[in-house]
Amino acid sequence: MTLSPLPTRPPQAVTEPAVASGPTRPRRSRPGFLREQISGWGMIAPAAALLLLFVFLPAIMGFGLAFTNARLISPRPVEFVGADNFARLFADPTFWRALLNVTYFAVIVVPVQSALALAMALLINKKFRGVNFFRTIYFLPVVTSMVVVSLLWMFMYRREGLINELLSTFSFGLIQGADWLNDPATAMPAIIALSIWQAAGFHMIIWLAGLQSVPGELYEAAQLDGASHWQQFRFVTWPGLKHTRSLVLVTITIQALGLFDQVSVMTQGGPLDSTTTIIYEAVRSGFKQQETSYASAISLVFFVLVLLVSAVQRYLTREKD
Repeated sequence: MTLSPLPTRPPQAVTEPAVASGPTRPRRSRPGFLREQISGWGMIAPAAALLLLFVFLPAIMGFGLAFTNARLISPRPVEFVGADNFARLFADPTFWRALLNVTYFAVIVVPVQSALALAMALLINKKFRGVNFFRTIYFLPVVTSMVVVSLLWMFMYRREGLINELLSTFSFGLIQGADWLNDPATAMPAIIALSIWQAAGFHMIIWLAGLQSVPGELYEAAQLDGASHWQQFRFVTWPGLKHTRSLVLVTITIQALGLFDQVSVMTQGGPLDSTTTIIYEAVRSGFKQQETSYASAISLVFFVLVLLVSAVQRYLTREKD
């Protein structure tokens, strides 16, 4: 006796519930959204007002004053003179000497300071006892006022100062040292040494952040392949610091072009304009000589110079396909 299979019903198609058609209602903003917007703008307002008052408005006024004959204190009315200030500026040998000094300063400081900061970052990137102490020591000059640092180094650079005493002691009296800040041949190198020492710790922190962002798996793979320390740095560390490298180069260059504090405290542009910079010349023209319009023209030219240098650096360090 055979059993016949039970009749099966064909599967019914699953139908989705009908959605009522009709115009959709606009989504209501959640409660408190407007209040959060107002709170956010209220928090931004103080910083925005300060930037507008002390950065943007002075920049706009300086751009306008560069084409006038305005003076800091003068009874005569301000008149439009066109490009006379720029013609005077480009014919001024002091300006070209200042530009040469700034270029000399930047060419030395940018590679040396960045390399020194990278070496310091590599040293303190290891885990060993007392690493936080060395990080603090390296970063300590950065948090010290540049005016204080310049005053201390000015005493050290004197003929009877600490540097000459050390040179005389370690050379057994063969080297007597120089009058560093009063000699045109040594004044700018002395400021360069001070500037590199003071700012290297800041860029060390940037390099250190970049080093810690490189994946550790890459170093493990390089070690398994038998790569030496130099090969690990060349093929793993250096390519991994591409974006950090661009940031460090741009920041050091802008700081180098804006050299002012050290010159103002230590040499006042001398001797024989060997340490005069563009910013110092602008301040001296605007406040000591009271030629506000001429100082504005110098500042405008400096702004264009920094913009061009930054654009060239950004182009050279761009990501290539």
